[in-house]
Amino acid sequence: MENKSPNQNPIKPAGKFPKFNISWIYGIIILFLLGSWFFKENSPVKEIPFTTFKEYVKQGMIQKINVYNTKNEIEAQLINYTQISKDTVTLRKAFGTGYRSFASDPKAFKDSLMKKDTQVLKRVFGDKYETYSKDRTLIVSVPSEEFSRFIQTAEDKYGFTGSVEYQDTRNYVDIFLYSILPILLLIFFFVFMNRRMSGQMGGGSGGIFNVGKSKAQLFDKGDTTNKVTFKDVAGLAEAKQEIEEIVSFLKNPTKYTELGGKIPKGALLVGPPGTGKTLLAKAVAGEADVPFFSMSGSDFVEMFVGVGASRVRDLFRQAKEKAPCIIFIDEIDAVGRARGKNPNMGSNDERENTLNQLLTEMDGFGSNSGVIILAATNRADILDKALLRAGRFDRQIHVDLPDVHERKQIFNVHLRPIKINETVDVNFLARQTPGFSGADIANVCNEAALIAARKNKSFVEKQDFLDAVDRIVGGLEKKTKITTIAEKKSIAYHEAGHATISWMTEHANPLVKVTIVPRGEALGAAWYLPEERQLTNREHMLDEMCSTLGGRAAEEVFLHQMSTGAINDLERVTKRAYAMVAYFGMSPELANMSYYDSTGNSDYGFTKPYSEKTAELIDSEAKKIVAEEYDRAKKILSDNAAGHNALAELLIEKEVIFAEDLEKIFGKRPWTSRNDELMAQNNGDADEIDVPVAVETPKLSEETPDDKVEPNVD
Repeated sequence: MENKSPNQNPIKPAGKFPKFNISWIYGIIILFLLGSWFFKENSPVKEIPFTTFKEYVKQGMIQKINVYNTKNEIEAQLINYTQISKDTVTLRKAFGTGYRSFASDPKAFKDSLMKKDTQVLKRVFGDKYETYSKDRTLIVSVPSEEFSRFIQTAEDKYGFTGSVEYQDTRNYVDIFLYSILPILLLIFFFVFMNRRMSGQMGGGSGGIFNVGKSKAQLFDKGDTTNKVTFKDVAGLAEAKQEIEEIVSFLKNPTKYTELGGKIPKGALLVGPPGTGKTLLAKAVAGEADVPFFSMSGSDFVEMFVGVGASRVRDLFRQAKEKAPCIIFIDEIDAVGRARGKNPNMGSNDERENTLNQLLTEMDGFGSNSGVIILAATNRADILDKALLRAGRFDRQIHVDLPDVHERKQIFNVHLRPIKINETVDVNFLARQTPGFSGADIANVCNEAALIAARKNKSFVEKQDFLDAVDRIVGGLEKKTKITTIAEKKSIAYHEAGHATISWMTEHANPLVKVTIVPRGEALGAAWYLPEERQLTNREHMLDEMCSTLGGRAAEEVFLHQMSTGAINDLERVTKRAYAMVAYFGMSPELANMSYYDSTGNSDYGFTKPYSEKTAELIDSEAKKIVAEEYDRAKKILSDNAAGHNALAELLIEKEVIFAEDLEKIFGKRPWTSRNDELMAQNNGDADEIDVPVAVETPKLSEETPDDKVEPNVD
């Protein structure tokens, strides 16, 4: 993977034009329309009635007339006296017989002409005559027959000598602005909206007319844009084996069909978010030498009725044309949710029609030979049962959270582009991130690199990874948050109570670090190393509950008070107690009874599948379990009061303590961690990493957070 220098400047070079924006077109159109309106309203043209026009003609004030055959109006041009020095007829009308006297005095003649011209302009156009002085245009509405009779009379009776021209059109610019341009704008708006809708709704090149077309992205043979292969998928050995077999079906089908077998029609990837379901699909696209269609379940859903079903039909039509091929539908729960039994109670007809079409295409009367369906979801419990049956999804591939060995392999992949030094031990990092998905591990590696760069380091060190885990799980440290001495003591005794009981009980998760530095929304936090058990028995759950109640018990035993900081502890303990009674059947009074519906469908319509008397018994048993563990926690703290108080005082002094500090106070913990036992058993089987591995340096914070970050909000 190419490493990009952090010093690259993403700023665009000077002088480069900004990126084109469609809003520019809107602005240009608005300015154009405003400009045309402005110039139209302020153009040097004045409309006058026909009677006034007659008077101007009688007085010899009209020089030129344009008659438009297609309109009942004429355009007259006012005489310009400064340009008629040789027109004796007009001069006689303007000055009478005295115009001959101007021949001996040219200057007086010119001044008289200008004065006369000004008088005429003021009379016709008013005080704003200067605006009209250039074109001197008048618009007169008049029927063509009446105008013809008047002009003939004016020439015979009034001696009209102006020019008269007959034209077919008035003004090509006006015709364009007010006749053709609005139509062009409507066409442009329609085309623009067509393309806009096609971009938002997947209409393709045909726009809204192709809104029902599939929006699947096609990765064809020889496509190098997808470079993800199975080598880039760490861990997930069983899931990869299933997926690789599907690819093998397509590459060499005769190997499986010559014995009478049939190629599976579909496989459903199921697992928590971030475990690599989509990454596996990308690897299939990179490995399979067949066309690969990829789209999301939400791409089928649309506001228009029938669009989803149409897109499903179009997708399978394209797939059949390119068979053999693979169709991958990510987040299929968006369209595959179980159909409602009552259409009047919250069902979605359009989504259900889309699902019905998908069911028909996957295994209907039509043949889909050579088309394999891959789908991914983290909500398999809400999918329609008809979608999960054999013949549609023949296989369900569970992609679970990685265990310690798989996390080691995932770290190996994500550490390749990162510059690390000898202090980084990948085995240690894998143990310190229980419950982390592949996406979480990628985030840890990236955050560690950012932290190291922020500190101007040349390499990413072990402490940077530990800080990254703390930052992601617990939030940002808030060392500036002010707490009083009493608050600080309460937080320290609370956290010391958790630490003491977790150290003194066998099945509680071993402590790694305790801090009273505020982080995120918590005023204090304790990090534990959870035992990644495959099975959890009653003793495990009781020890965990006892450890969780240690904070509230320490406040009562040593400080004789109760604070609101235990709200998160009490919430988790209450849920676990009710789960033990109502789900796991671990209560003597309700032994071997479980009221948990694993399907989530409530097949029998029960809101509560037990009587009120049983509900009271469940409440009583849950309260009894919590009370017993609380008394047990207080007894353990009382028996180890000296050690607890020493631990709390040390925590007040240092603000952060580690497992080594507890070992100095209470002695070595007599029980072996399950993770250490598994690592020891499988050390020879684990894949070797290709990054430097160093011996763990002492005194470094071995931080292992999980979901046990406990907020202590006062």
